[in-house]
Amino acid sequence: MAKGYWVSVYPAISDPEMLTAYDKLARAAVQAGGGRLLSRGARIVAHEAGITERVLLIEFDSFEQAVATYESEAYQKALVALPDGYERDFRIIEGID
Repeated sequence: MAKGYWVSVYPAISDPEMLTAYDKLARAAVQAGGGRLLSRGARIVAHEAGITERVLLIEFDSFEQAVATYESEAYQKALVALPDGYERDFRIIEGID
């Protein structure tokens, strides 16, 4: 079974402290869903059209598990805590089996 991944890119973060409530709730929801944080993008080298932005990569045992975690009540509560004005590019992708 192919793994599932959350890929989340934040083009700009003006005040990282405002993400504290979201981070706490999201972390708990991801762990409850079986997700594992692989990268928080502390060091990034961008090439071609790439942009140096905060990137999070989270792995799940399956694509279905990744989707179910996003749709879970716990993660939906985390999304409500995401501060206004934060832009992100969020995708759920299926790994290669």
